[in-house]
Amino acid sequence: MLTFERLKEIVLAYPDTEETTSWDARSFKVNGKVILFWNPTYDAPVFKVSFVERDFLLEVDPDTFFTTDHHRPWPLILARPDRVDIDWVRANIDRVWRAQVKKRTLKAWEASSRA
Repeated sequence: MLTFERLKEIVLAYPDTEETTSWDARSFKVNGKVILFWNPTYDAPVFKVSFVERDFLLEVDPDTFFTTDHHRPWPLILARPDRVDIDWVRANIDRVWRAQVKKRTLKAWEASSRA
């Protein structure tokens, strides 16, 4: 089962990430931009995804992924912590972090990963 503490371990392993609060929820940011947050109302993580990916996930795996009226206008998806695949979580975090981190940080991180 995915917990907030497990998410924290994964996200904070990336350079320049920080734990913070966004919309009254615990969240993680890089460069002041939210990577993901934990929705306290649903006790579930909220991930950034494209609208196309969100709609696909809702269609193919509604037991794992869901949205709410509040989240529907945004490119976000909630995941049930007891069902979400940890490899999907890691891939999502990696993709969002890479899109939002400063390019010089990304280059340095990729160089150190290859060394």
